[in-house]
Amino acid sequence: MSPRSASVNEELRRRSKERLLQAAVELVGERGYDATTLGDIADRAGSARGLVSYYFPGKRHLVQSAVHRLMHRTLEEALEREPHAEDGRERMARAIDAILGLARDRPLLMRQHMAGLLQAEGFVPCPEQRRLAELLRDTVARHGSGDVDSDYPMLRALLMGAVYAALVPGVPMPVPVLRAELFKRYRLDWEMGVPPDAGASGGTCDRDLSRFFATGTAPECRPGGHRDGRPGGPRGQSK
Repeated sequence: MSPRSASVNEELRRRSKERLLQAAVELVGERGYDATTLGDIADRAGSARGLVSYYFPGKRHLVQSAVHRLMHRTLEEALEREPHAEDGRERMARAIDAILGLARDRPLLMRQHMAGLLQAEGFVPCPEQRRLAELLRDTVARHGSGDVDSDYPMLRALLMGAVYAALVPGVPMPVPVLRAELFKRYRLDWEMGVPPDAGASGGTCDRDLSRFFATGTAPECRPGGHRDGRPGGPRGQSK
């Protein structure tokens, strides 16, 4: 059999990385950060354990990248859903509801994420976070900001503070109360976005996360091989 082309190899690597990101979000959301090992993530992804360290410097970096992926794709989905809206106030409302929706619907995952940001290594810049930042900056600009460089960090801080307040064990603040304060600050009508009493979650509580992680079916997978091209048994097994 002729060797795979460079483009096929690149696609295999991309899909392998996507499966690791999805597995990290799923497992931390189910078990918590400390109870999830890199081996667990590799096994859930059906990848060789050495691939985790090949793509990511460590577990904290992997988990932050995975959560930032979920956040930016959830935000993107909320901003672009039908009926499509170009109105800056509606888009700000959707952005707020998307992030608060993650805190409401995935409390363990988001609590672990916020706790990770307070660790010694703190915030880990990554491509996923940059995409999230781009969407939020665009939202601020469309809302009519005259100084995006100042107003974007403020929106980010307010959203992080609201998520933290919603997730503090023992004394959480209700999401509708936090939403009301944010809507008041940005002069948004309660009916915009996805109001809590609308009976909709904005899609954040869907257990199937595959639409956020383009894993698909790898091309030119050799018989008896894994989707990342390594030899071995079925997905999920490692020797």
